[in-house]
Amino acid sequence: MNKKRSLWGDLEEGFGGGSRFRVLLHLALHPEEAYTKYALVKATGVRTPAVGEHLKTLVEMGWVKEYPFTPKTYQINMDHEIVKYFLEFVEKIRHLAQ
Repeated sequence: MNKKRSLWGDLEEGFGGGSRFRVLLHLALHPEEAYTKYALVKATGVRTPAVGEHLKTLVEMGWVKEYPFTPKTYQINMDHEIVKYFLEFVEKIRHLAQ
């Protein structure tokens, strides 16, 4: 498989539509925190079934870690190479918003 094609495919799948991006962005803006699905619903305004599907995809990709607590919690995976670049990007953009 072509690595370049795989990278762009991963980015497209990871960022997905607007609601997946909102979930990912919230986790990226708070990288030290782990959130329940309910907390992400409240923080992003995205409906519970959609948050669940987005988290499933992001966990499968390795962009988000899932912790097996009751209830499960989720945290951005700061060790994933693509996520590291995304976090750098978010941090730079965050400065523009201030």
